[in-house]
Amino acid sequence: MNHRPALLSATIAALLATTSLDAANPMGPVNIPQRSEIPTSQHALAFFIQRFQNDLESTEHTYDITAGVARENALRNLYLGWQARLGEFDTASLGPEDRIDAALLRRELNYRLKQLDFERARNTQALALLPEVELLIAMAEQRRALKPLDAKKSKRLIERAAGALQANEARLRNNPASPVIALRASILLSAFREDLKQWHTFYNGYDPAYSKQVAKPYEILDKQFEATAKFLRNDIAKASDPETIIGDPIGRDGVEAALRYEMIPYTPEQIVQLAERELSWCQEEMRKAAAEMGYADWHDALEHIKKDGPAVGEQPQYVVKLADEAIDFIESRQLVTIPGLAKRDWRMTMLTPEYQLQAPFFLGGEDVWVAYPHDSMPADKQAMALRGNNRYFSRAVVHHELIPGHHLQHFYNSRYNSHRELFGTPFWSEGWALYWEFLLYQKGFAKTPEQKLGMLFWRSHRAARILFSLSFHMGNMTPQQSIDMLVERVGHERANAAAEVRRSFAGDYGPIYQAAYMLGGLQFWELRRELVDSGKMTDREFHDTILKGGPMPVSVVRSRLMGIDPDPDSKPAWRFYPALEAK
Repeated sequence: MNHRPALLSATIAALLATTSLDAANPMGPVNIPQRSEIPTSQHALAFFIQRFQNDLESTEHTYDITAGVARENALRNLYLGWQARLGEFDTASLGPEDRIDAALLRRELNYRLKQLDFERARNTQALALLPEVELLIAMAEQRRALKPLDAKKSKRLIERAAGALQANEARLRNNPASPVIALRASILLSAFREDLKQWHTFYNGYDPAYSKQVAKPYEILDKQFEATAKFLRNDIAKASDPETIIGDPIGRDGVEAALRYEMIPYTPEQIVQLAERELSWCQEEMRKAAAEMGYADWHDALEHIKKDGPAVGEQPQYVVKLADEAIDFIESRQLVTIPGLAKRDWRMTMLTPEYQLQAPFFLGGEDVWVAYPHDSMPADKQAMALRGNNRYFSRAVVHHELIPGHHLQHFYNSRYNSHRELFGTPFWSEGWALYWEFLLYQKGFAKTPEQKLGMLFWRSHRAARILFSLSFHMGNMTPQQSIDMLVERVGHERANAAAEVRRSFAGDYGPIYQAAYMLGGLQFWELRRELVDSGKMTDREFHDTILKGGPMPVSVVRSRLMGIDPDPDSKPAWRFYPALEAK
């Protein structure tokens, strides 16, 4: 008789019942699911959404030419097609999780279609400074469409573009364009230059007609591309200095549209009022902490703690200590379930000196990236890195980046409702991490006035981010005024303040990304008041349910936890900041 099936079943049962590995395992307890956690069936729309993501990946893989019209058309057709297919579902007959997915996918497709229009308008402005380049983009897309090469036509287009770009430089010297659009054009041209290099490599040496007629004109054009991109960036945009900050404001209407997309029901002006209120609260708390330290001015108290940091080289072990401290605090109060594997399945990397020009403090997600002095940095930059990453600032950052912040989010996102990563928003990701700063502060994680000041510094920073990012995009504040505000009202080192503003305006962040930290945190805070403070859920139930639900606008998180259907058109309705309602 074959006993192997029974033996296999017994082995699986033993594994499912296991809660920890051998004590010698440095990773600690494993995260093997219990039987009750194993789903018996897949949500209907999870498969549907995953298939859309596969189609999107295939489309972007095939149509990948910068600013390409064929790319835009392919994506538009994809989105419209999936919109039509989604419309075939009888939403009322679906389960609650599927109704949420239907609303989220509808919102996502609508947004992506609008973004195509937005990107086309921006590209059109940039291409106006790059005569004849649009025809080269179409030519490059012909290769992606597997069309045969017309060597004579390609040679003619390339020679025309090289001459037009050179002539345009002379015109722009006498009649300069907007620095913002010039920088955008420089970035577009540099990206397309890489696309055209691939086009050249595909034919050169393989197609005799190309090698004979087109290869040399291409080399001339490639040098012209490099010169034009440099000219636009350095001479017109005045961005030759890597520390120069040039933003690309979207205007008040753009800010309002972005807030509506994130289901925020307040006007940009109301959001600015909210940020001022939060910053004032932080500064009052900072005054109290400073008084406990014997200082009349919180700026002086901040100066005191900035001088207290780990010795050079000892920061990595201090980060480990801070990570463990936060985990112990959370677990002792049963605030959220932290799987054993999550406690140690992260890595640590040091940020390069170049990257610290944009990110002078820790970054995180799946892992943690540490900002700290490098011996190649000038002495003043090393000093700023030490002061900006002192013990108390770092203590307030590590739990934001690791547990219960971004690392824990990543751990859950990859295991529960992973199809919802398509619906990710900084209001959920950054808002969650900042919400925990609120909660830990309330729970007494900061025991000393120095620790309180470290946490309040960052909370002030998040409020200030709303003020300077929205004000800049609405035309009410310059990058330099933003830097001054971070120095005067938050207490930043000037070099670090400049890096933060540069990161906000010149990095890969959306216009209201920096506002998402505090706005998302306040949404989670109000939702906790509604569900935990009211006794409807425990802290652990509340937090675990959010993590297992996957990323989505916090307004939809609220609908999910309360068992109500989200608005099918994703209209902003939840007014989550009562202080604004009292006005």
